[in-house]
Amino acid sequence: MEFLRHSIENHVAVVTIQRAPANALSSGIILELSALFDEMKESEDVRVVLIHGDGRFFSAGADIKEFTTIKSGEGFSNLSKDGQKIFEKIETYPKPVIAAIHGAALGGGLELAMSCHIRLVTEQAKLGLPELQLGLVPGFAGTQRLPRFVGPAKAAEMMFTSDPITGIEAAQYGLANHAYPEDELMPNAIKMAQKIAKKGPFALKTAIELLNYSKSDNFYKGVEKEAEAFGTIFVSEDAQEGIRAFIEKREPVFKGK
Repeated sequence: MEFLRHSIENHVAVVTIQRAPANALSSGIILELSALFDEMKESEDVRVVLIHGDGRFFSAGADIKEFTTIKSGEGFSNLSKDGQKIFEKIETYPKPVIAAIHGAALGGGLELAMSCHIRLVTEQAKLGLPELQLGLVPGFAGTQRLPRFVGPAKAAEMMFTSDPITGIEAAQYGLANHAYPEDELMPNAIKMAQKIAKKGPFALKTAIELLNYSKSDNFYKGVEKEAEAFGTIFVSEDAQEGIRAFIEKREPVFKGK
């Protein structure tokens, strides 16, 4: 694989995202994640999956430059649906999935992390959904998952302001399970993963199935609506201005069109 590497030890698969400098979630990474999860699903050696990012970040967001290659709202909606489908695969995966987050998990990076069953963070990590800063909305089910963890009011604040929260705050709000000093993140993540891997695989699979019943029918309706809105807003003048401004490293000038 071009953007992922993985190793297996003591029934724990450690998956590393490798796409310098920011581990931006391109469609290539998302497709590789899908293929790797399919492969690990059939492996008796893998009982727990641990995802983390190489370098400075877990993932600092989607690949905005890739957005410029999409020419229609329908294409953007399809991009959203593809990402949603793969992240739903992770959330309903029959083996526990842990995200170990350092540096930043922003936009699509946070949406990936929220699809994992457990999130462990460094104390100074930055977590957020800054899409409105680009004149866009989250597209990989972020609008539906974030309120489940932090509540509607905090989710609204995080999206409307585009301001991230720290790892310490994420643990306080329920977005992360635990926050650790930088050098303690991976040792604690491995320790937790190995502890979980000692549990019965069939019982773990069943527990995951039962946990997913907590998602209401409205969750899936919201995910579908989000993909539709992702495409609709993409063709707006504001969205095109936001994407250009990001690439040109300047403040966008939105006109409400």
